Amino acid sequence: MPTNLPPDAQEAERRYREAETVEEKVATLEEYISLIPKHKGTDHLRADLRRKLSKLKETAQTRKKSGKQASPFHIDREGAGQVVVAGMTNVGKSSLVVALTNAEPQVSEAPYTTWEPTPGMVDIDNVPVQLIDTPPLTPEFVDPEMLNLIRRADLLLLVIDLQTYPLQQMEDALAILEENRIVPEQYLEQDGDERRLARKPLLIVVNRLDDESLEEDFEVLCELVEGEWPLIPVSARTGRGLDRLKQAIFDRLGIMRVFAKPPGRPPDLTAPFVLALGSTVEDLAGKVHRDFLYNLKSARVWGSGVHDGQMVGRDHVLQEGDVVELRA
Repeated sequence: MPTNLPPDAQEAERRYREAETVEEKVATLEEYISLIPKHKGTDHLRADLRRKLSKLKETAQTRKKSGKQASPFHIDREGAGQVVVAGMTNVGKSSLVVALTNAEPQVSEAPYTTWEPTPGMVDIDNVPVQLIDTPPLTPEFVDPEMLNLIRRADLLLLVIDLQTYPLQQMEDALAILEENRIVPEQYLEQDGDERRLARKPLLIVVNRLDDESLEEDFEVLCELVEGEWPLIPVSARTGRGLDRLKQAIFDRLGIMRVFAKPPGRPPDLTAPFVLALGSTVEDLAGKVHRDFLYNLKSARVWGSGVHDGQMVGRDHVLQEGDVVELRA
């Protein structure tokens, strides 16, 4: 935004950025455009904003004609976490979601193939996690409802294509998100105004590392990023790196698997309880059954942080993979 805009235009621009629905975006953008002084220095800005307004009105009209009341971007959360897969056009988001889940988004080499979000489930060590393929991020227009989907998600996977200017893709995508007040967690320490910012855990997924000849390209990208971001190299086509990506998703969600063991019987290691890191025996008891939460008499734990079968209290902090025997 030009720094020489009058205060009322700057305030209108702020309201436009913070609007969350298509209708609110249309109204606030119309107001913003009307308050921008008309002179040569603002011609480019006004033209750019009019294009965005046209896109917004087209989206609003399409939804009105379809008669759909609910936005396709309102997706019920399933599994242990909701993960949005985003990126610029034609970086292989849909191919990645297909490789990881049971979802069936349309996959094509042509740009702008995905226009609505497509959810699917990925299994990570018997823990189901929801992945959502999304339309591409573009400088011209991002559906406000898609931005809300990202804000609601537990984790954002930002996919870039190693074979097509990956650093520029990453910078452009992050700039679009930041323009819409969605920032990676580590950005907040550098930002003086944290109000209304959506703080999102983020993983950068470098797709299309399809053969060994591209290893050097990936190493160069890592050097250019200079450790600012942990980059996860994958190939949706060959399956390379997908197991590492699944583990990274699990770790970034901040969850752990804990197994309940009935007295005198072995635990079912195929049916873990999923808890937030730092959860206690009491938290597990509440998940197993409400009666355990109130009537828990004792608990024994097998795991890395205790002696096998050690008696522990309600406030004992559990670790990933612990087996717990609850007695009421």
